[in-house]
Amino acid sequence: MGMSDEECEATVVAENIPEVPPALSKPAAPAGTPLVHSLVTCSEGCIPRNKFKPCKFSKSTFHSRRYAGEEETPIGAMPECYRLGWRHGLVEEARDVGVNSIVLFSKVPDALKSCTGDEAYNENRLVPRTIRLLKDKYPDLVIYIDVALDPYSSDGHDGIVREDGVIMNDENVHQLCKQAVTQARAGADVARPSDIMDGRIREIRAALDADGFQYVSIASYTAREALVETREDESEGADILLVKPGLPYLDIIRLLRDNSHLPIAAYQVSGEYSMIKADGVLKMIDEERVMMESRMCLRRDGANIIISYFALQAARCLCGEKR
Repeated sequence: MGMSDEECEATVVAENIPEVPPALSKPAAPAGTPLVHSLVTCSEGCIPRNKFKPCKFSKSTFHSRRYAGEEETPIGAMPECYRLGWRHGLVEEARDVGVNSIVLFSKVPDALKSCTGDEAYNENRLVPRTIRLLKDKYPDLVIYIDVALDPYSSDGHDGIVREDGVIMNDENVHQLCKQAVTQARAGADVARPSDIMDGRIREIRAALDADGFQYVSIASYTAREALVETREDESEGADILLVKPGLPYLDIIRLLRDNSHLPIAAYQVSGEYSMIKADGVLKMIDEERVMMESRMCLRRDGANIIISYFALQAARCLCGEKR
């Protein structure tokens, strides 16, 4: 069933030989590129892993995005945001105000990066280690993880790219599956593939299920205007549809809400955060009121989940605290 690893590799390379100039030799995959079988179509959709239900605007709506690194480093354009060491106590602070979901992003040293991003599924490195630490201390903490190769790629691309610039879709999906399973083994609750490779939701779902992680959910980054692609993600096993950025795509959030039964996550990105923070510092706006209104409009248009750098500040507002 399907092609062999050798046939797949030969086909991927042979069918994409650049036509100009004709004197060029056949482009090769980067050294270490995995051999994979071609993607197969899933015959049926998957049942959502988590029990989601409508919720009002509350602290449980907020998900805090955090960069994980080996040490604490301020992020210049984002006041009050840091790349945090894996032993940092911010999670406890978040839980104290009712925020019990976090999103982890990794910052790895350049020396650990490669053209195939193999560090992404190293079970002894930063992200799996951080997940295990957090789950040991807070078993009920909900951990979202980024499934992507760009933090681990030596060329900065979100995946494996052949010498002639062709993106190697199947090989990338193969790596993403290994990354998702590694992080699930560490204790991650939700995998968030952000690469937009064809078929990655289907294959990641199959890989998680095969390893016994049927309960681990998948939050799919939507292709925004591409509603057809969103429906494909649903049929392949996505449990959450994620829209990024949030405020500039309120119409897309509403479109998805009107056309899907899945929970919608809105990603309030760093630019939205910095814009409000900068105007607040200059006293051009009431930072707290604008921050809360920006979140309310995301909820009003249909977002069930809001991923944001404002999570703790917003939760404190709902608690009646001043930052």
